[in-house]
Parts: sequence; C-alpha cells; structure tokens
Amino acid sequence: MRHLGRVLVVDDSDVIRTLIAVNLEMEGFEVIQAADGQEALEKVIDVRPDVITIDVKMPRLDGFDTVERLRADPRTHDLKIAMVTACAQVDDLRRGEKIGVDAYVTKPFDPTALVRTVRELVEPESA
Repeated sequence: MRHLGRVLVVDDSDVIRTLIAVNLEMEGFEVIQAADGQEALEKVIDVRPDVITIDVKMPRLDGFDTVERLRADPRTHDLKIAMVTACAQVDDLRRGEKIGVDAYVTKPFDPTALVRTVRELVEPESA
C-alpha cells in the first residue's frame, strides 16, 4: 500500500496516541509517535513528517511551546500542524492561530474527522 504521508503523533496519553496512530495507519499513513513536546523536537528532524498532530497539555513541553519552537526553526518552520485538544477555548484557538497552528481537532474526536484533517494538510489540493 502506498503511504499517504508521514505523521508525527505527539500526546502524553498512550491510549490517545495509539488511537490516533491506528486510525491514521489504517488509512495508509506512516506514523511515528512521541510522548511529549520535548521528544517530538528530538525526533522531528530525523523523522521529517508531513504533518504533526500535537496535544496541548503535556509534561516537559506543552503543545503551544513546541509549536512555537517548530515555527522558529527554519528546518521545521513550514511543517503542517494539527492541534488535538480537549479544550478548544477561544483563547487557545487565538493563541494557536497566532503561533501558526494549521488545524484543530477537539477531543473526544471522531476518527474519521481526524483522518480527514490530516489528509487535507498533506494534500491541500485534493481537499
């Protein structure tokens, strides 16, 4: 099966990370996982994902700080990022927009909607 793209899934919950990974893999994406923002930053250059899905609240380095660091690095500045959050409050949405988040998925999420969001980020012309 042809890979649709490579996705780095960042979430401190093993259950959520696995759920996202399984749904993306079933649709043909290659998935690499990281347990928090710090691990994501350590992996991102070697992995070279097409899209990152990232949780907001995580230990060591949260989603917002991780996105800010990714956007500040010329090597990762243009990565597509979908924030997966339990609390899509207006302040969070504004902050995410300001730092360059490309899409939001709210927990609990519909796996079909998550896959569609990732697919649209990988192939914007087909959306």
